[in-house]
Amino acid sequence: MGLEVGIRKRLKGFSLDVSFKNQGLHLGIFGASGSGKSMTLKCIAGIIDPDEGRIVLNDKVLFDSERNINIKPQKRNIGYLFQNYALFPHLTVEDNITISLNGKKEDIKPKLEEMIKLFKLEGLERKYPKQLSGGQQQRVALARAIIKNPDILVLDEPFSALDSHLKESLEVELFELLKTYNKEVVLVTHNREEVYKFCDYMVFLDEGKSIINENTKEIFNSPKYYSVSKLLGYNNISEIQYLTNNTLKATKWGISYKIETKLNDEFSFIALRDNELILNNVPISHGEIVIEVAVLDVIESINHYDLLVKNASFIQGDSISLKVDKNTIENINFKENLFLHIANEAIVYLK
Repeated sequence: MGLEVGIRKRLKGFSLDVSFKNQGLHLGIFGASGSGKSMTLKCIAGIIDPDEGRIVLNDKVLFDSERNINIKPQKRNIGYLFQNYALFPHLTVEDNITISLNGKKEDIKPKLEEMIKLFKLEGLERKYPKQLSGGQQQRVALARAIIKNPDILVLDEPFSALDSHLKESLEVELFELLKTYNKEVVLVTHNREEVYKFCDYMVFLDEGKSIINENTKEIFNSPKYYSVSKLLGYNNISEIQYLTNNTLKATKWGISYKIETKLNDEFSFIALRDNELILNNVPISHGEIVIEVAVLDVIESINHYDLLVKNASFIQGDSISLKVDKNTIENINFKENLFLHIANEAIVYLK
């Protein structure tokens, strides 16, 4: 059961080479713009044909180049929510929702009424898309995708067409609605907050290639790759130099430190979790890395302060960013020497 994808598609200037299995109800396909996310989704739905490979949904083969199998899109039983919702402007809400259904009106009516109630569209049945808000259009598109009881629901950047001030409330609304849909959902996004909130597992695409397919929270905690860490919001990343078997140097910050066991040579970078770094006036180490720093900038946010600091003995190096909560910062004396404490748990090694 579940979704299995292993496909390749070559285009001018771009190649898609994606392989993954969905291991949870909600899967995120995540990556930068132009990484192949939407193309992957369209291959799953049958809108685009891969050059080679295989797509299997719930043990049903949708595409297999070796066996010459390519099920038509309308027979794949996939609910598709497009980026711009793709509502038909000349059709009413109820006609947009039921357009994919065949059968008598008396048979369709109960299904329509169920969708209208589920997606809170009462009173909007006879309105046209241009008369609806962005959130209402989204709910209509989702109702249309779900009314045929698809085997899987795929969402292509579902919030990209919305104004930013609407996005947060509509995220909550959509995710609550999707809890009623107890089948697999695939969400394509480049927004790390969306994938973290909603997806059990995620596939990370980089320049058309899938490089990670794991539990979402594990990827955020240990992204493994430089390209992944950048998109997941890791701001402090440095190349590392192997000085000895158990001594490394973070070259951007001029920090040398010892490690207990020799690292695999495949690691070329380290990243620091900015919310796990500690700044205070205490130079004493309890097993963590401690360096004296100079503060470059302090920026107040709603719940914390963002600080930029530099290694005081390597002032020509790059800065390190960290977050300090408002209660903690009151205990720091900025007129005295300041020390940054980097625990082992705050360090992530990257390929």
